[in-house]
Amino acid sequence: MQAKQRDVTRDKLLQAAFGEIHRNGFQAASIAKVLADTGLTKGALYHHFRSKRELGLAVIDEMIGPRLDEAVFRPVRDSEHPLQALVGVLDEKIRASDPEIIKWGCPLNNLMQEMSPLDDGFKDRLTGILKTWRRTLTDGLLQAQRQGEVGVQVDCKAAALYIVASWEGCIGVAKSLQSTKAYQLCLEQLRAYVSGLGR
Repeated sequence: MQAKQRDVTRDKLLQAAFGEIHRNGFQAASIAKVLADTGLTKGALYHHFRSKRELGLAVIDEMIGPRLDEAVFRPVRDSEHPLQALVGVLDEKIRASDPEIIKWGCPLNNLMQEMSPLDDGFKDRLTGILKTWRRTLTDGLLQAQRQGEVGVQVDCKAAALYIVASWEGCIGVAKSLQSTKAYQLCLEQLRAYVSGLGR
């Protein structure tokens, strides 16, 4: 029971820190706000995380990475038809149009822009997620190519990089314009590109 309670406390801190960092960035994130949101003490925080930096790195490892894996990487990685799975993921993103993403942007990209030039630990972890994303799409497109669902002329590694960059660009434009419509239009064009790889 005591171990389980420690896990619940840690999870509450991670959830609150994720929201605070997403809204304000890591450097401006307020530990006081995280504690206020959770109703926990500084002692509870520093029992689980020795510093704000350690908390930020845990948010990347335990919140941002797993969320992307669940929503984007795994459906493609686990599908027998990864091209169709990728189109399905894009369809879901267009349909759902998460208002938090449109308002605050992509947590991964926000932190890459803010922290990669400043801290090698952040850069390594964030780049690792980006590399996993690209590798997952590359492997999926290569599988689809072997299945005859992607044209033989397609450079799958380059296409994967383009998809990731375009995806993040769609979110960045939507955040800048604060526009769900811009987000949907941009992702629809990306969907058309992905679907067109089969021709």
